[in-house]
Amino acid sequence: MLGGFQLLTFDICVLPFDLFFHMPTKPTMTLDRVLSRFGLASRTVAREAIVAGRMKVNGRTVRDPDVWVSPDSDTLQLDGQRLKPARKRYLLFYKPKGVITSHGDPAGRETIYQYLSGVAPPFRACPEPIRFAQGKLREGAARAGVAPSFRTARAGLKPGATPENAWIAPVGRLDKDTSGLLLLTNDTAFADFITNPESGIPKTYLVKTNALLSEEVIAQLNTGVEMKRGDLAQPLSVRRREDRGKYTWLDVVLTEGKNREVRRMVEAVGFKVLKLVRTRIGPLTLEGLQVGKWRELTAGEVASLRRARTR
Repeated sequence: MLGGFQLLTFDICVLPFDLFFHMPTKPTMTLDRVLSRFGLASRTVAREAIVAGRMKVNGRTVRDPDVWVSPDSDTLQLDGQRLKPARKRYLLFYKPKGVITSHGDPAGRETIYQYLSGVAPPFRACPEPIRFAQGKLREGAARAGVAPSFRTARAGLKPGATPENAWIAPVGRLDKDTSGLLLLTNDTAFADFITNPESGIPKTYLVKTNALLSEEVIAQLNTGVEMKRGDLAQPLSVRRREDRGKYTWLDVVLTEGKNREVRRMVEAVGFKVLKLVRTRIGPLTLEGLQVGKWRELTAGEVASLRRARTR
């Protein structure tokens, strides 16, 4: 129960993730972050709109994206219309192997956004995955629906704070050769919570190694290993699922998201990963979902992620 109402009766598309998680909100933030927090645009697209003079704060045009404002007390307008949070979207996608998480690719590689075509309302694509404490996004968002021809164009914000300005981005990333569960959203608070290591949300991977692993090697992985770049891999658990032929299959659970961590930690003990599938994030699984398909999360599923914390 929340506020006297049954949780599952809430419309998750109009309630912010912060409400479920009681996350503290900053009384002030930069103007570009307001647009991002409202789910209207990526930080890069927001900055372009502000510099173009399309934003007003308390009736005055502001062209500096780094101006600090208070969303609760300041009057914020885009193209003369008062800002309102966009409809929040939370998707669970079964990413195929060989597909990249960027929106357009100069080399013409297949991207996840090809599989999101036809979603209504139209999604604006953020060019980079949302990650905790991520720096400035790479410039250039692309229109949804052009991925099949790999022709990209700057999306920008349509006039006014309309639902058409909705955008969506991956929560973290899976590399090209990894398949499995990928979340996408326009809710930056949700993305921050899922990707922040301090949240302790477990991510489970099915791993096929290039040889049979001994119990000593698996124990070493469970203890933690130093990887090639000098950083440490400290998985929550590494468990042998089965030995099949000359290969070992593992279930690896992480609460952090270092670049190619599973592959690098296996390499650190002298082996290679032949197959890698993310099978779970917290309580969420791929059950009932075919490769390349997606579905909306329910309100109950989003709320259940809070209970999935390991810390």
